[in-house]
Amino acid sequence: MTEKPDKVLDCLGLYCPEPVFRTRLVLDELDEGQVLEVIADDPAAEEDIKRLANRLGHEVLLLESDDEQVRFLIRKRK
Repeated sequence: MTEKPDKVLDCLGLYCPEPVFRTRLVLDELDEGQVLEVIADDPAAEEDIKRLANRLGHEVLLLESDDEQVRFLIRKRK
């Protein structure tokens, strides 16, 4: 089951800390229960964005990564 995102954030080509800053800004704009898809190719993005979501209390629905990029689905919880 793959949830359809309410918003997609393309962070390809951006490097730390930009993907985390942009993810935070978009999450702040979403309503509770909405889903954000984040795509990034910064090697640090996987850990940094996962940590951000957990710290803010949001739910990581999906984390896919390969050698080139990482993809998240994050549900806003509060």
